[in-house]
Amino acid sequence: MPDHPDQADLESLLDALHDAGVEFIVVGGAAAVLHGAPITTQDVDIVPSVDADNVDRLMSVLVHLEARIRDVAGRDIRPDRDMLSGPGQTKLTTLRGPLDVLGALHDGRAYADLLPHTVELTDGEERVRVLSLPALIDVKSSTDRIRDRLVLPVLIALERERRGG
Repeated sequence: MPDHPDQADLESLLDALHDAGVEFIVVGGAAAVLHGAPITTQDVDIVPSVDADNVDRLMSVLVHLEARIRDVAGRDIRPDRDMLSGPGQTKLTTLRGPLDVLGALHDGRAYADLLPHTVELTDGEERVRVLSLPALIDVKSSTDRIRDRLVLPVLIALERERRGG
């Protein structure tokens, strides 16, 4: 199995997806980081469009990045189209770090459902679609995960600061 880093290279992963024309929404901790939250994250979580052509583009990127399923038993399992087309979560390791591909969030919302609740962020050259800060706060507050609860005060403070108070 290839030597994959334990920490995601956020910029490099997003560049690879963007360069291949993959339609996706950044969610989770990476979305918080892109909004400017002073937090760290180990992986990049995305919700891609499951349109057949988009899944093909995503598969191409994953092959190029030598993606494998993060398997506790250490098996060398490659992702396939069926994994990426369904509502489940595919936790991957890649040459540029961990990437989680979610068919839908824990509440069942998929790409088309989330699209109206996104913003497009840019570094001046590339654009990336990210779950909006209010939507991210909503998602994080609706889970039972401790790490989501811990980041909520940071996200809420960031949202208040952006609203001017």
